[in-house]
Amino acid sequence: MNGHAPSRTPAPSIGAFDAKTHLSRLLEDVRGGAVVTITVRGVPVAKLVPAGAEVRLPARPDLNSWLVRVREMRSKSGKGAESAPALVRAGRRQ
Repeated sequence: MNGHAPSRTPAPSIGAFDAKTHLSRLLEDVRGGAVVTITVRGVPVAKLVPAGAEVRLPARPDLNSWLVRVREMRSKSGKGAESAPALVRAGRRQ
């Protein structure tokens, strides 16, 4: 323990600058079960959750289509015969 008592007030969201400044306190809160949303200019960008918590990420159709394209390029490339820069150039042409 670092001498900081966990905060007794809920911390639903905190700005990135304040989160950096008060990281020890936030970690104690999260250790106690709190979930803290970190914002940048008021826009949520991250969540600080307990280590054992199950986190479900939102579906990303754009990411899924990108993965399909990468897999197609890899299958056409002859099992890694092309260099990474060549694969990037090929991806830009599509």
